[in-house]
Amino acid sequence: MFVATLDGIFKYADLPEEYEPYVQFKATIDKRELKPSDELAILNIAGTSTHHVLFLDSYSSTDEIERELKEADAKINHTTLKIIGGHL
Repeated sequence: MFVATLDGIFKYADLPEEYEPYVQFKATIDKRELKPSDELAILNIAGTSTHHVLFLDSYSSTDEIERELKEADAKINHTTLKIIGGHL
């Protein structure tokens, strides 16, 4: 199982360019139209060269995030979970 750690929480309008492909991919999967005000978390999946994107308004609890990551064979670290929980 991989460990997911927080790279950052951003408004879509302020997203660093390096994360754009991951955000576009996740938006396509979620059938989501991106807005500049969307708040999202970018997680680094240790041991891989990929990132996991969380559109924070899509979750009502950190349990939902943990379940999503478990399906991707990843576990979110405790500090990251606390930080994201403060943004939900």
